[in-house]
Amino acid sequence: MSTGHHAAVSAGVRTGSTVAVVGDGAVGLCGVLAAKRLGAERIIILGRHKSRLEIARRFGATDVVSSRGEEAIAAVKEMIQGGAESVLECVGSESAMATAIGIARPGGAIGYVGVPHGSSHNFNLGRLFRNNITLRGGVAPARAYIPELLTDTVAGKLDASAVLDLTVDLDSVPRGYAAMDSREAIKVMVRL
Repeated sequence: MSTGHHAAVSAGVRTGSTVAVVGDGAVGLCGVLAAKRLGAERIIILGRHKSRLEIARRFGATDVVSSRGEEAIAAVKEMIQGGAESVLECVGSESAMATAIGIARPGGAIGYVGVPHGSSHNFNLGRLFRNNITLRGGVAPARAYIPELLTDTVAGKLDASAVLDLTVDLDSVPRGYAAMDSREAIKVMVRL
């Protein structure tokens, strides 16, 4: 939850804003929940897994885009002329960052928290510069966010538990990792 929240804070999500979330994994879903908590009016989730998109809708997503790449960029730009004010990049791949940059409106911001993976990350620095798009993020300072998120969780205002969709015992941790890797599970809870 802290990482999704960090993406939303880094992207400048505020009351009434329009947000696009790239990725329907645990972090992206928590990013949807964080955007809703911070008052976003419209939240577009970009993902392809039906069960995860259903959770995104429960968490506050108002729109779904299931295409990728240029098709996803075109779909978002058709939905919201000019692009999203705030974009949460929650995947870490070069293509996800390219999509995030492509759907950010001029003057907008991207909160990136997807752990970079792959051999290199080349992205359109010129578009960021020309359109004054802010790029902010990185490792979430979870300890700084825990007091406010825990307060809202205990008060019943915040419930991210839907991302924990498989429970295993300690001996089954490898099975849990395999389930996440094959997209059979979003996040695994280990019960001792």
